[in-house]
Formats: sequence, C-alpha cells, structure tokens
Amino acid sequence: MLRFIAGIGLAGELGAGVTLVTEMLPRHLRGYGVMSIAAFGVLGVVAANLVANIFEWRNAYILGGVLGFLLLILRYGVKESTLFATISDDPKRGNIAMLFRSKERFLKYLNSIAIGVPLWYAVGIIVMFSPEIAKELHIRGSVTAGMSLMFCYIGLSAGDLASGYLSQKLASRKRAYFIFLTLSLATVVYLYTLEGASSAHFYALMFAIGVFCGYWALFITMAAERFGTNIRATVATTVPNFVRGSVVPITSSFIALKALYGTLEAVAIIGVVVFGLGFYALYKSEETFHKDLDYLE
Repeated sequence: MLRFIAGIGLAGELGAGVTLVTEMLPRHLRGYGVMSIAAFGVLGVVAANLVANIFEWRNAYILGGVLGFLLLILRYGVKESTLFATISDDPKRGNIAMLFRSKERFLKYLNSIAIGVPLWYAVGIIVMFSPEIAKELHIRGSVTAGMSLMFCYIGLSAGDLASGYLSQKLASRKRAYFIFLTLSLATVVYLYTLEGASSAHFYALMFAIGVFCGYWALFITMAAERFGTNIRATVATTVPNFVRGSVVPITSSFIALKALYGTLEAVAIIGVVVFGLGFYALYKSEETFHKDLDYLE
C-alpha cells in the first residue's frame, strides 16, 4: 500500500516539472531545461541500484528518506508559472474532460501517447526480460534483469541529454525524435545478431538501447507544447503515465505470443507493431519547437 501511494505521488513529478520548465523558460531554451530534468532524474535509478548493493537495507532506506525530505524542502522554493497564474480563476484549467470533447484534440492526445510507446517496449520487454532473451541467444555468462536495467538507465540519461541537445541544434523536435526513434529500432534489430555473444557484449547493447531510447524528455516536451496552458500540465502528467501503462498490454501480448511462437519471435512481432505505430504517430504530429505556449484550449 505504501509503494502504491508513493507511486501516485511520483507519477505527477515529471509531468509537473516539465510543464513548469516549458512555461518559465524562453522557447529557445526550454528544450535544455527539460533535457536536464529527465537526464538527472533517470540517474536516480542508477544511484538506487548502487546504494542497494553497497548499503544494508535499513541504511539505504534512511538515506533515501533523508534525500526525499530535502527534496520536499526544495519544492517550497519553486515559483508558480506566470502563464498558469494568469488563468488561476479559469474553471477549465486542468479539466481532463476537455481532451475528450473535441475529436481533433482527442486524436492529438492519442498521438502524443503513441509516439512514446516504443520506449517502454524496449525497457519493459527487452530489458526486463533480458535473462530469457539472453538464454535464447545463448549468451555466454550471467545476465540479470537488474544489471540490464542499470546499464539501460545509464544510457537513457545520456540519451536524454543527447536528444534534447540535438533538438535544440536542429531547431526541430520532430527531426531529432525521428533520428532517435530510427536508431532505437536499429539497436533492437541488432539484438538478433548477438547469437553466442558474451554477457559484456549483451550489456553494452542494453546501454546502447538506453541511449537511443533516451527521447523521454523530448517526448514529454512535445506533448506539453501541443496543448494550451489550461490543460498543459494535465497532458504532460497523464501522457507519460499512459505510456508507462502500455507496458501492461505489451507484456500480456508478449507472454501470449511467447507461448505460441517463442521468445525472440514474440519480441519481434510486438516490436513491428509498436515501432510502426510510433513512426506513424510521429509523422502525423506537428512541429512544436518554435510554438508560442501562451494560449488556452
């Protein structure tokens, strides 16, 4: 129950942070701000793995708790977005029902979710089921999901920095996203060439998958920039959580397909579907790099 309550709180952290950054920074800098949030946030998983391996669980718990309270104190110093403050009396602010009352807005919302699904396919299937995949590929040496996850998240942190920086230099969210989505697909395809490889080679690929799936910050930024100030935070908070939630049907499909066709075949079938959906959703999405965010839905 405590983990569930903590999860509810954590679910709103990134979306709220991204919304504040996109509304408070000028348009030519907001990509850098979101990039920093996502990159350093992902490193928390890496730090947690190291702390868990170094400290006895009670000391690890105390360390995490103290840092959590320090973070809570820092929260009180965060200023409200001036864009949002100007509509503080708007009865429509944060109204999630607005996303479903307009067909155009609803399709845009679904599109914003679809382009992020490939990332969680990579993490939720390839990384989390890496021991089974490694066994099917006859990888030499031990492969654990925990180590695969750590290498992947180190890569994700680097990828968040790289994708955010690339989008700023290209002055385009879509072009940067397309490059990283294509490279992440290439790493998944490369996985099938690792027959009989060493565990070190396998972990290196987990790191590469993390790097090229490191468009999480870019994905949330695009979602936030596509909607008005009165529901921007609602979108930025719910879209990534729906993408995380996609792991449930993806994992269920993987288990069902694995029983019919085998592990590697199931990974490939689901990969074709989610990447196809991701590329199509990206094609249908608008460029938001230069978009003025001072408007309402």
